[in-house]
Amino acid sequence: MARLLLLFLPGLVAVCAVHGIFMDRLASRKLCADDECVYTISLARAQEDYSAPDCRFINVKKGQWIYVYSKLVKENEAGEFWAGSVYGDQPEDEMGTVGYFPSNLVQEQYVYQEATKEVPTTDIDFFCE
Repeated sequence: MARLLLLFLPGLVAVCAVHGIFMDRLASRKLCADDECVYTISLARAQEDYSAPDCRFINVKKGQWIYVYSKLVKENEAGEFWAGSVYGDQPEDEMGTVGYFPSNLVQEQYVYQEATKEVPTTDIDFFCE
């Protein structure tokens, strides 16, 4: 299904056709290293395989590197999920696939910045192409 996405930049309005779907939110808040959630929190290594149940999540193989960008704040009985990019066997492998995964699936190897900024999630956090 095509959706229109409006982008507002100073002096410019762009309209783009976007194919995808907005999925249900997994949480209403997330922890990040900065207010915009653009900086990497940590580098983690998958301890087991994980098959993504839908397009919000990423498939992970045991031993893969994952750069962590945000950590969803657990609500009620929901699981604890983090957002990140999956990579191959080496941390310097090219850009990976971005999505959510269970936090208990990984072990953080390097913490670059603490996730101390709590910010609200948005619809785009759960958008699937």
